[in-house]
Amino acid sequence: MTSNMDQISIRPNGTLQVLSHQEAEQLCDTGDKGLNETLRLCALAVLNTGSDLDSGLKLLELNPNFNIKVTIRGRGLELILNHPPARAFVNGELIEGLKEHLFAVVRDLLYARNDVLESDLFNLNDSFGITNAVFHILRNAGALRPNERPNIVVCWGGHAIPRHEYEYAKHVGYTLGLYKINICTGCGPGVMKAPMKGAGVGHHNQRYDNRRYIGISEPGIIAAEAPNAVVNELVILPDIEKRLEAFVRLGHGIIIFPGGPGTLEELLYILSLLLHPQNSDLPFPLILTGDEHSRLYFDKIQHFIKATLGEMALARLQIVINNPEKVADIMHEGMNIVHQDRKDTSDAYYFNWLLHIDPSLQQPFEPTHEAMSQLNLSKNQPIHELAAQLRRAFSGIVAGNVKASGLKAIAEHGPFELHGDPDIMQALDELLSFLVEQKRMKLDTSQYIPCYRIIKE
Repeated sequence: MTSNMDQISIRPNGTLQVLSHQEAEQLCDTGDKGLNETLRLCALAVLNTGSDLDSGLKLLELNPNFNIKVTIRGRGLELILNHPPARAFVNGELIEGLKEHLFAVVRDLLYARNDVLESDLFNLNDSFGITNAVFHILRNAGALRPNERPNIVVCWGGHAIPRHEYEYAKHVGYTLGLYKINICTGCGPGVMKAPMKGAGVGHHNQRYDNRRYIGISEPGIIAAEAPNAVVNELVILPDIEKRLEAFVRLGHGIIIFPGGPGTLEELLYILSLLLHPQNSDLPFPLILTGDEHSRLYFDKIQHFIKATLGEMALARLQIVINNPEKVADIMHEGMNIVHQDRKDTSDAYYFNWLLHIDPSLQQPFEPTHEAMSQLNLSKNQPIHELAAQLRRAFSGIVAGNVKASGLKAIAEHGPFELHGDPDIMQALDELLSFLVEQKRMKLDTSQYIPCYRIIKE
């Protein structure tokens, strides 16, 4: 590694040392079909690990001269960083964890493009083909470990949270760590960091060496939201839908903490799976939890779910208030049930093949103004399908809040418009207003301008 901070060159270890000239050209290509702009945005986010920003545009504004070049020299791949953030270096050396994350980005962008998206090996119009693609991306990243008993809990929740919620999530992580349970999150700040940090203490107290803090992201999100510093395994999926599928295929249970529209997107996604008739007998522990201050939040969530999806969906919500030990006990017992079920059905411990996911949940949803206005937000459909439609509505709001493409679309065409049944739209309007009131939309909500408009017909 060179020491001139205006230009830093680094070399990877392992298989990335032997990338081809064609792969290097893809990473340097700044055209529409090239990977350089995606690599630049993701690399800038990784190099800002620990930052509180949740906007890729703000990162670019703060680092206008940053770019990244890829070359193939005699000894293999070399990355050249021009004007990288100073926070990523100690005494002129790139922090090792950030170096690992940076090459995880290179690994996953190339593999997803060449071996999945543009390969004839996977039919991405077919449900099994998409699941198989997710499997291969996770396997290529080293995330699948076949000889380990089920022990991965996926933690979802907000990145824009008050300190007491952060401390509670960290306490839950600690109690999970005492059970030697590993943590998987979306890899950002807030609730995506707190359980990992708490679990680290629990793992240490148990002298548990196989500690895993898995961060699963996708290019649009990681470009806008830097990973947290605890993640020791970073995996980038090609899009939101494959990212969500990776969570539920890799994880063995889910804990949801209070959060904003991204958290509601994730809750509606898992509800759409659990409410599907083909998954009715599949064990998958799901807990919603928060500290004493979160009672009102979960009351609002329950009201919204009851008003939109009904009592059957409400019955799937197991809510625990201000009791980290109970959360860990329930999840530990849930892991035992999942373990026995995987043995009885001969399903893999490391990848949930038997979970059914409708193709509509697997196809990438591009939240354009037209697509958002055409969502079917009515009760004239099975509840698992309505949950999937509501999930897309929240996905669009996330894009309008933080993603560069969404921010640009809102700036050019105004807010997204959402139409549907009056009672659904009323419940949606009330919940979104509550999220704004609680400042859960973005990290900086002092001047939050909604990226959506609710049309009550």
